[in-house]
This record gives sequence, structure tokens and C-alpha cells, in this order.
Amino acid sequence: MKLYNIKENDEQVSFGQAVRQGLGRNQGLFFPSELPKFDDIDALLAEDFVPRSAKILSALIGDELPAEKVYELVNNAFQFPAPIKQVKDGVYALELFHGPTLAFKDFGGRFMAQSLAAVSDGGKITILTATSGDTGAAVAHAFYGMENINVVILYPKGKISPLQEKLFCTLGKNIHTVAVNADFDACQTLVKHAFDDAELREQVGLNSANSINISRLMAQICYYFEAAAQMSKAERENLVISVPSGNFGNLTAGLLAKALGLPVKRFIAATNANDTVPRYLQTGKWDPKPTVATTSNAMDVSQPNNWPRIEELCKVQGWGLETLGKGAVVEDAQAAESVRDLNELGYLCEPHGSIAYRVLEEQRQADETGLFLCTAHPAKFKEVVDDILGSDIELPAPLAKHAAMDLLSLNFDNDFAKLRELLIKVQQA
Repeated sequence: MKLYNIKENDEQVSFGQAVRQGLGRNQGLFFPSELPKFDDIDALLAEDFVPRSAKILSALIGDELPAEKVYELVNNAFQFPAPIKQVKDGVYALELFHGPTLAFKDFGGRFMAQSLAAVSDGGKITILTATSGDTGAAVAHAFYGMENINVVILYPKGKISPLQEKLFCTLGKNIHTVAVNADFDACQTLVKHAFDDAELREQVGLNSANSINISRLMAQICYYFEAAAQMSKAERENLVISVPSGNFGNLTAGLLAKALGLPVKRFIAATNANDTVPRYLQTGKWDPKPTVATTSNAMDVSQPNNWPRIEELCKVQGWGLETLGKGAVVEDAQAAESVRDLNELGYLCEPHGSIAYRVLEEQRQADETGLFLCTAHPAKFKEVVDDILGSDIELPAPLAKHAAMDLLSLNFDNDFAKLRELLIKVQQA
């Protein structure tokens, strides 16, 4: 598999290099030089989740890793299902929260951990990533206890749910967490500054586990195929997918699935009040505003990292950005209303999924099959959902366990010098 740097096309790397390196020069994202195309989609969808996913990822990676090795990586990573549940006639929820940290990022985090172990040269690696909620837990649990790998996770203090925080800030060992007195975009900028520091990058063996890492993104392609596989052929031939979008990695993966041959009529980019992309799709002007805190905190991103990949994919495929429609914005009060609407239909959801559902219902045509992504278990947002519904959601076992543990996070101001010092200290320990 060959990939090129979107910003500096002359930088070309292998899959292994891209996984180890994370970002290219000038903070450029890596993108596949070629995308395979599956012609017999019905036969592919007839396979089980793990064998199908291994076939998809093996086709992307090419001969760099043997097919049996890719199967092993996928089998180790995807040890939980991605079921669809019918919410009403013609509308399904894709539940991506059945992994160990109850969020969709378990798929990408675990596959990246497996991939990095497979392509590592044995040297010490420091994973540095920023999270707006769910990435932190998925990455922390995927890499927990792995030899020669330290993980440093930055998150905006007070801007993720208490249970999200507990799930990854209570582990210790090789997992180091930092609550930053700033928003998610500032955390993301600190990560970028670290990657721009060539001396630091070399000294600590820096890598990133955000969806900027191509292995995480590739893993997410697979559950779009899994969702379609659970539908009838007639349903999936007229399929519209609504994706709750923050950093836009999830939507990028869906569009890549479409490029590989998955029959998706169109995607809907659903955001909260952090509406940089919907405004861009309507006006053609990229104009990020200060990040706004919402009840759908994992989507509180005003400068989404993965957007350049979406534009690159549209260019390569000859798609206009109208492929994404005009996008849509859902405020907190509307998200809460949709949580209540879904509850009346007998489906328990949280604000991120409810945003995707609301926009799907606004834009879906009568003859279309609708699918909306549920990216986290409702209990991860217990305070918000209980307040909306007047309920008392029972905590699943993983959350109940970590809820009783002490936080181990450091507290930093938005200061790169402090982060640099921490990274060196962690690597030398």
C-alpha cells in the first residue's frame, strides 16, 4: 500500500511507515495512492464480519502484510459486534458501542494497536493524541500494558463527561492523561506542535492515535459494510447514512467505503453548534469559529482534522461536495427533543446519535432507507440523558468499575513547553 502526503505529494510512504509516523511533513495527512474496487458487493456482504473486514483491509494494504496476518489483526481487534436495530419503518440505528469502552472508536483504536505492533521495529514509541471524549478511552484500553509503548492523552478539562473521563483516566501504567485548561481544538494544536518538533519526534518516537492515523480510519470502513450486510438488498440499494460529525473521521471512512463499492446513495454530515463544515458547504468559505461546548461534546470541534481527506477523496473520485448535501446543524434543545422522540419509539439514545437521527428524518425521502450512527452507549452520557428523560440509566459493567476509581490525570495550562517536558519524562521512565 502506497500513501501520499496530501499537503506535499512527493512524500510517499508504505502502510507500515504511515502507521508508525502518523502525520507527514507540514502536518499533512496520508491518503492512499490507489483505492481497490469491489465489484461483487453482494458476495462480499454475504461473508461474516471478520472475514469480510480482513478481505477489505487486505485489499487496501496490499502485499505489505500477508492476508493471513491481516486476518489475525482483524480477528484480535474486532471481538464485538456492530448490529443494526430497526427504530421505525425504513430507519435503522447502527450500534457501534459494543466494544470494551462502549464507543465506535474501539474499532479503530484496537486495529491501530494491532497494526502498530505488527509493523513496529521494536523501539520505544510514544503515542500522543487529543480526545474530545471517546478516542481517549478507546486508545488507552487498546494500548494498555503494551510493551515499549507509552500513551499520552490530552483532553479539555471539564468538557468531557465525567464517565468518559473515568474510563481512561484511571488506568495508570503506560497510560498518561492530561486535563488541559482549554478546548479540544487547543489540545489538537498542542499535538500538532509536538509533531512539528522534529527533534522531539525523533527523541520520543512520537506517533498519533487520532483518526489522522490511517490504520484507525481504515478500520472504520468495515462497519459500514457490516451495516449494509444486515439489510436486504432492496434496502441497501437506496441507502442514506447520517453521521454525527466532529473531527470527521467517521464520515471520511464512510465515503471511503462508498469509493470501494458500497452502494450508498448519499451521506449526511450532521453537526452540533460547531458548524464549520455545514457553513462551508453552503457558502464555500472555510471560517472556523471558537469552539462551543455542547451536550454532544465528542462533536465539539470547530477545525476538523479529517476534512482535507474528504476534499481529497472527492477530487480523486470526481465527486462534488454536494455528495454531502448541505450538511445540517442541531442545537442542544433539538438534540434533547430527538432523544425523547427516540425513547417514545422504544429506542434509548444519547445526544450524538440523536443529532444524526434528527437530520436523517429531516432529509430522508419516503423511498429511502435511513441509517444513523450511534457512536456511544447512552450510559456514557448518563447525566445528560437522565436529565432529558427523567431516568436513571444503569451503568454497564465497564463504566461501573471505572466510576469507582480515582482519577490519575495531570492538569496543565495550554503550554507546549510543559507538554514537551512530560513527553521526554515519559519516554525516559
